[in-house]
Amino acid sequence: MTYSIIAKCSETGQYGVGIQSHFYAAGNACWANAGVGAVVTQAMALIDHGPLGLKLMAEGKSASEALSERLALDPDSEIRQVAMIDSKGRVAAHTGSVTIPAAGHVMGEGFSCQANLMWNDTVPQEMADAFENSKGDLADRLLTALFAGQNAGGDIRGMQSGRILVVDSKIMDKEWEGILVDVNVDDHSDPLKEIERLLKVNSIYTDFTKNGYELELDNSQAEEYPEIAFWTGINLANNGDLENGKELTGIALKSHSGWRELLIRCSENNFFGITEELVQQLLNNEQ
Repeated sequence: MTYSIIAKCSETGQYGVGIQSHFYAAGNACWANAGVGAVVTQAMALIDHGPLGLKLMAEGKSASEALSERLALDPDSEIRQVAMIDSKGRVAAHTGSVTIPAAGHVMGEGFSCQANLMWNDTVPQEMADAFENSKGDLADRLLTALFAGQNAGGDIRGMQSGRILVVDSKIMDKEWEGILVDVNVDDHSDPLKEIERLLKVNSIYTDFTKNGYELELDNSQAEEYPEIAFWTGINLANNGDLENGKELTGIALKSHSGWRELLIRCSENNFFGITEELVQQLLNNEQ
């Protein structure tokens, strides 16, 4: 079974797609463009419905109009499932009459949940209920819905891959700049747990880059994320906090020999404000 959800956040205007399937790289079925909407195409998926459905919505078609137009061009539409959401949060969904059962979809205000090859037909409703009752970031809410789908029975074949894709509410000149979250697990024994882990990593790195490559970390976090510890330490040292800077870079230096070499190479061109003097000060932290 593939089960999925498309949704728009009523607070941020962000759009998102979440999917899980016992099939390699199910994330290829997810499509979303900032300020336009999102599409998911599954059940003997015709990938064309994703990018071309988005194109129609970008041209001003509603989700319903775009879906109808795409299905009219698909001679095998009755074996497929497709759902779309447009910039106004309007949703449209299709479950073909010969999609492998149990199959169905549930639409609500600003979202649609769909599934096929289910152990039972309660999966879409369980997902819908979980999404409506959830709070937090859209990515987390999408994952909550996916967990609900799995807990309701999930794929009769098991689990293999999944994806969470979230885009911004505004159209971007450069489409890729509108991607806020894209966590994709192509092959894993428990893709939802792996997505959950990666969403946490994604959140930490997002905060790190937004904050100018600096993030407050405790020692356990610094050991888990030596990359962040290293650059945060450099930033602190460059801004006069040599003691804490040495502590954080020291954690990175102890984790892998390559960090010491990177520090030296950066000093050759004063990259990131790393001078030979700073290198000597930081290396004095090594035991």
